Amino acid sequence: MTSGGPLEIWINPACSKCRTAKAELDAAGIEYVERRYLDEPPTAAELADVLTRLRLDPWDIARAAETREAGIDLPRDAAHRDDWIAAMVAHPRTIQRPIITATDGTTVVARDAETLRTVVEHERG
Repeated sequence: MTSGGPLEIWINPACSKCRTAKAELDAAGIEYVERRYLDEPPTAAELADVLTRLRLDPWDIARAAETREAGIDLPRDAAHRDDWIAAMVAHPRTIQRPIITATDGTTVVARDAETLRTVVEHERG
């Protein structure tokens, strides 16, 4: 997603944190595009872009249990960054959620109430 587009939220509908994030956005009247990333996994380029905006490495947003279940056991270093991205794209359950990209391109992993409040305040201007 590029800056200037609608707010986008990557969710897994079975995830309580994702449902909470959507409920907060709905309650605030904030329009968004929902991406069910298990049904429509990000491309390597999309995930790399999100990671750049988050200023994180792929292993920073990898869900530990799901990563183990997927058999992903890669070194956590720059030399293996692209391998991590490829593995996470192949196994999207390993990606932390929900990931929200604001209309200005700001991106967060919105798992806590404070981060959600920040997103809502940011979008309200």
